[in-house]
Amino acid sequence: MSKPLTAAAVARLRPAKDRLEIPDAACPGLYLVIQPSGAKGWALRYRRPDGRPAKLVLGSVFAKAADTKEPDTVPAIGGHLTLAAAHRLVTALRHEIAQGRDPGAVHIKDKQNRPIAAAEASANTFAAAARDFIEGHARKKVRRWQELARFLGLRPDTLGLIPKGLADRWAERAVAEIDGHDIHSVVDEARRLGVPGLERRTDGPSEARARKFFTVLSKLFSWLIQHRRVTANPCASVHRPEVPKARDRVLTNAEIRRFWKAAEEETSAPILKLLLLTGCRLNEVVGMRHSELGDDGTQWLIPGDRTKNHRAHVVPLSPLARDLLTGAKRIEGCPYVFSITGTTPMGGWTKIKNRLDAAMKPATPWILHDLRRTAATGMAELGIAPHIVEAVLNHVSGARAGVAGVYNRAAYAPEKKAALERWAAHIEGLVSERAATVTPLQRQR
Repeated sequence: MSKPLTAAAVARLRPAKDRLEIPDAACPGLYLVIQPSGAKGWALRYRRPDGRPAKLVLGSVFAKAADTKEPDTVPAIGGHLTLAAAHRLVTALRHEIAQGRDPGAVHIKDKQNRPIAAAEASANTFAAAARDFIEGHARKKVRRWQELARFLGLRPDTLGLIPKGLADRWAERAVAEIDGHDIHSVVDEARRLGVPGLERRTDGPSEARARKFFTVLSKLFSWLIQHRRVTANPCASVHRPEVPKARDRVLTNAEIRRFWKAAEEETSAPILKLLLLTGCRLNEVVGMRHSELGDDGTQWLIPGDRTKNHRAHVVPLSPLARDLLTGAKRIEGCPYVFSITGTTPMGGWTKIKNRLDAAMKPATPWILHDLRRTAATGMAELGIAPHIVEAVLNHVSGARAGVAGVYNRAAYAPEKKAALERWAAHIEGLVSERAATVTPLQRQR
C-alpha cells in the first residue's frame, strides 16, 4: 500500500538498478520518479477524456533546505518543483481533467517544438508502434510472430506489456526520438544480460541473441518508415552483431547410440528420436498436430505456415517412426501430438538438452539442430542421392534451386519413403548394436 510522501522521504530515497515510480498517497496520480542515475522527477498519471491512460512529466525535484521558505512562484510544468509545488500543480491539472480537457495535449511537441495532437503523439509511442507492427504486419506475415512480440516486450496473447520488457521500458517514448545510441545500448544489453523482460536461456554473452534482437528492432523501424511514422531507421547506424560460422557438427555412430539411450529416460523421447529419424526441425516436430497425420498414419503433412521456407512438406513415416507416434499419450481435446498441459506443445528444451549432455558426456558440444545435419549426412553416406536428401529435408537448394528448381516439381515421394526407411533401419541397427538390414535403393533409369 502506498504512503504519503514527505519532503524528508523524497530527499532520502535512493536510486535502484531499475527506474522507480513511487506513488504519493496524499496526492492521487502523483509519482516520484527516480532514475538509476539518481535523477529525480515528478510525473502525473491520469486518464484522458477517451478513457485511455496517460502520463505527463511534470518536472524535476527541487529539494529545498529545511530552513528555507517555499518559492512564491506559481508551479508550472517543466519546472523545478518541491513536493508542495508538485501537489499544487497536480491539483490544478486534475481540475482540467475533471472539465474534460487533456492537460498533456498542449505539452507534447515534435522536434521543431510544434504542438502535436494527443492522439497522434500517443499512437507514435514505442509501445503503441510495437503493437501496431505486430497486429498490422507480423501476425499476418511472419510465421513465428509470437517471438517478435516477446522480443519487443509484448505478450503474444493480449499484446499487453511484459514487465521490464522493452515496450514497458520505452512505453511512452516517441519512436522518432529513439536513436542509434538507444539501439546500441539495448542490443548490447541483450548480448550480455538477455533480452529485457525475458528469461535468459543460456549463461554468458550471446551474439545470436543480440543479432536476433537487432533484427527484430530493424524490422519494426523499417515498417514504421513504410507507414510514414518515422523518417529514418536508427538501426542503420548500429553495427549488426556478427553472423556465426556455419556449423558442421555431426554425431558419430557412438554418439548416436548414447543419444538414443539417454533419450529413453525422457518424457520427450518420441520427439527426440523423431528429430533424428526424420531430419525435421525441432519446432516442426514439437508442434505436430493430430490433423497433420494421415488416416493410415504412414505420412505426416507439415503445412507451409509451419515450415521455414513456407512450403508444405510431406514426411513419409518409417515403421519405427510410426511406432513412436503410436506410443505417444493422447490428451482428449488437445490438438498437439506431444503435450503435457493439454493446451500447448511440450517445452523445457534447455533442461532436456542439459540432461542429455549429462548422460552422453560428449567430447564436443552439440545442439539439437545437429540431429538434422546428422540425418542428412547419414543418408548421404548410405548412398542416397543429394537431391533426394534435399527433398527429405524440404530444402530448396543445390539440385532443387534456381531454374532447375522452378521446372523440377517432382515430389520424389517414393524415393523419400525409401530413403527414410533405409535411414531408420540403419539407426535401428546402430542402437541395437547389430548390423542393420537395409534394402538397396533401385537405380532410376
